[in-house]
Parts: sequence; C-alpha cells; structure tokens
Amino acid sequence: MSEQDDSTGSVGDLVARTAIDQRLAEIVKPAVEAAGFELVRLRLMSGKTRTLQIMADRPDGGIEIDELGEVTTMVSAVLDVDDPLEDPYVLEVSSPGIDRPLTRLKDFDTWEGYEARIETNELIDGRRRFKGTLQGTEGTEVLLEIEDQGAPVTIGLQFDWLSDAKLVLTDELIEETLRARKSSGAIIESDFDTIETDSASEEE
Repeated sequence: MSEQDDSTGSVGDLVARTAIDQRLAEIVKPAVEAAGFELVRLRLMSGKTRTLQIMADRPDGGIEIDELGEVTTMVSAVLDVDDPLEDPYVLEVSSPGIDRPLTRLKDFDTWEGYEARIETNELIDGRRRFKGTLQGTEGTEVLLEIEDQGAPVTIGLQFDWLSDAKLVLTDELIEETLRARKSSGAIIESDFDTIETDSASEEE
C-alpha cells in the first residue's frame, strides 16, 4: 500500500469520533465497564430532538435485553450527575447487531475470517472503500484480503487511517451468530436489540 500523510493523526479508536462524543464516552465508559460490559460505539445524532446512541456488549458477545436495560439505567444515572449536554435528547442503548461496527483494534482479530467493509479518512492507492476478508492485525495494521485483478491479495491498513468499519451481513456470519446465541441462551440481537428512554435531559 502507498504511504499516507501523517497529518490525519491518531484517532485512538472508532468508538467515539467527535469531541462531544469523546467527552460523553469518557463519562459513561467507566460505569459500563464496571458492570462487566463494553462500550462498542457512541454517537450523538442531530435532529429535532437529538439522540444519544450507545452500543454495548458483553466482552464475549451476546448481550441480552435485560442487560441492555441495566446499561440504560447506569448510563442515565451517570449522565444525571455529569452531563455536558444542555438541550433535551433521547438516550438509545442497543446491541451491536449481527453486522456490527468494528470500532476497536481487537475487533479485527475477534472477527478474523469474516467479510468486512472498511472506509479510510484519506485516499489509499486512489480509493477510500475496501471490502474483503479480515485477516486479523499486525501491530497497528488491520489486515484485509481483497481481490486484485482476480487474485486474492492481503493488504495492511493502519488503524488510524480508518473512518468506518463494519462486518458484512453474510450467510456464514448469520449462521455463526445464531449458533453462538443458541449455545449461550442469549437473545438473537437482530430480533430485539434496542432500548430507548424518554429525553435524558428534560427541562423542568
């Protein structure tokens, strides 16, 4: 792969991207982790009433609906104490789903062997979008097997270059996810995976 200008800088991970997302993640992440869960992604979405979208999961995957309720309660509690948002918003807590976003370097090792779509901040060899099979990581590089002129080629993308990454919803991924849910007794995330609360910052 061609070299990329270092001016893009390090993003750390894709859990929280904007300054306000990062601030909110700093507030809620300790509480989520203290309860034994992981913060997968946090996004404050604009709109008539803003929505704070939080994805959480168990470290080994397969979060259940009652556990999403626990996360919602914990997040609401910490935001009641320390909330940088002045305007009302809706808190939405969900599982990552089957075609989950890949937001941490370790995710690319966990889901090695599955298809993914990856986007980069800058052009890499004339393109920003890549689709292929995850081959794990090497240092801070994400390894991806892609088709190049009809032949499979493994490329390395620096994690800091990534702007977005998620699994591709394939039959193989669905079958593996359902098998894991059945063996663990967890819910099927695609059926029921979101909990919403009323505005988390109501004006009195």
